[in-house]
Amino acid sequence: MAYPADLKYTKDHEWLRVSGDVAEVGITDYAQEQLGDVVYVSLPEVGTRVNAGEAFGSIESVKAVSELFAPAAGEVVEVNTALNDRPEVVNTSPHETWMIRLRLADPNATGSLMDSAAYEKHISA
Repeated sequence: MAYPADLKYTKDHEWLRVSGDVAEVGITDYAQEQLGDVVYVSLPEVGTRVNAGEAFGSIESVKAVSELFAPAAGEVVEVNTALNDRPEVVNTSPHETWMIRLRLADPNATGSLMDSAAYEKHISA
């Protein structure tokens, strides 16, 4: 799968799509493939503050439970509540299915994240 160029990626397999000072956060196709069928997603409350690299929730599949890590610091301004009823959409559309929206503490602090080419190299290593 090609990884979208408009996303920034973490070594923990989360992605970030920035629009102004707000960013959507989700997991990559590689992550959902490793997890298998997603059956549950636990997400934070709106208003929760997270630091870059900090766990903000968890994702459960038929294989395992994994923590979700924030790619950047900020405040959760929206949670994708549709995942409560249909967590499996993470498997079918991982790069379109956001989990949380963050108001970024510093919109310029995403420089340490990987672009799509660097992420593809990371997962093939």
